Amino acid sequence: MPRTSTLGKIEKEVERLSPQEQLKLVEKLAHQLRKTGIAIKKELDWKALYGLGKGLWRGEDAQEYVNRLRKDRI
Repeated sequence: MPRTSTLGKIEKEVERLSPQEQLKLVEKLAHQLRKTGIAIKKELDWKALYGLGKGLWRGEDAQEYVNRLRKDRI
C-alpha cells in the first residue's frame, strides 16, 4: 500500500468539510500566508477565478447565506 503524503491526507479531510467550513479554511489559509509574507501581492486575474466556487452554495438561498455571514460577524 503506497504511503499517503501529508498534503494528500489533508485534502481528503478537507473534502469531508461542509462548504462553509471549506470557505473558512480558505480564508484562514490566505490570512496566514499574508501574515508570513509568502503571499506576494500582484494583480488578481479575475478570469482565473471564474467558476471556482461552483456548487459551493448549492441548494442554499443567497440571501439566507448573506444573512448568516453577517450574523456570524456580530
